Parts: sequence; C-alpha cells; structure tokens
Amino acid sequence: MAKDRKIDLVILGLLFHEDLTGYDIKKRIDGAISFFWKGSFGSIYPALSEMEKSGLVKKRRAVDSGRREKILYHITDEGINALKEWLNVEQAANDLKYETMLKLYFGGAEEKGIALKNICYFEEQVKKDLAILQVYQKNLEKVLDKKDHIYYYLTVTFGIDTYEAYLKWCGRAKKYLEAC
Repeated sequence: MAKDRKIDLVILGLLFHEDLTGYDIKKRIDGAISFFWKGSFGSIYPALSEMEKSGLVKKRRAVDSGRREKILYHITDEGINALKEWLNVEQAANDLKYETMLKLYFGGAEEKGIALKNICYFEEQVKKDLAILQVYQKNLEKVLDKKDHIYYYLTVTFGIDTYEAYLKWCGRAKKYLEAC
C-alpha cells in the first residue's frame, strides 16, 4: 500500500463489507462517503492494481444477471490486517479544503457582491447536502441494531452538526458583508 494514499484505505474499508467492482467502489464513495471523502476513477483503478500486486485485494471475474462479465475485488486477510492496523493508529489527518473559503480569504481583490454570491452558492450546496444527510439519519435510526450501522450513523450526525454550523456561519457572514 502506497504510503499516505488514503484511497487504499477507503477501498479496503468498502471491500471489508462486500466484494465490489471499481465502478461500485466509485458509487459508494460518491454516495454517503462523499460528504467527507472524495475519490475518482483515476485514483481508484490504479490503487486497486497496486493493492492487488501487494496482496491486499484479489480480483475475480463474475457474470451479472445481464450476462455481462465484470471484475469484482475482494479484500484478503492481508488487506483486513492493513485496514485494522490503520484503524488503530491514533493520529489522523483531518485536513479541510474549501475553495469557497479560499475565495473569501482573497475576496478583497473583487467587489463584495462576488463574495456574497460565493457564500450564497456555498449555502445552497450545504442545504442540499444537509437534506440528504437528514434522510440518511432517518433511515439509519431504523436500523441501528444492525452491524456497522452505528458507525455510519455517527458519521452522518457529524455531517449534520457540521453542515448546520456552516449554515449558521453563512447567515452571519452575509450580514457582515451586507453591513459594510
């Protein structure tokens, strides 16, 4: 596993639950995980190839109900050990990268109306994402007794609390900019 290549760990975590194709992995990342992690096909397939070479995953060919051949990836015992080892490491990188904040930081180079527009766009995106997270929360509350669902629930509630704080900030920021 490439040092500091977190996509490997995302993939191992997803494969821990079920065998998946590269496309399925991308769909899972673009679903609930996208609120705190991103991944592209350009990073997923090279990672799968390297992880197969290092023995963390195995691939096998399968035929789906449409009689189309697909390649499924399966986590190996070595892959499970690597995932568990990472889970036990106490330090974690929790870097945030918000281009809206970067634009706001340098907002003095343009009219304040541009900063307001950027905040409003950010606010709309947050509202959409928050609505999705709230649906996830309601659905997960019905199945908290099932394996692993409490962990999904905790990440969803973290997202909800965070996004609600973002919305509160958006309201304050717009007032500050409108007042000056």
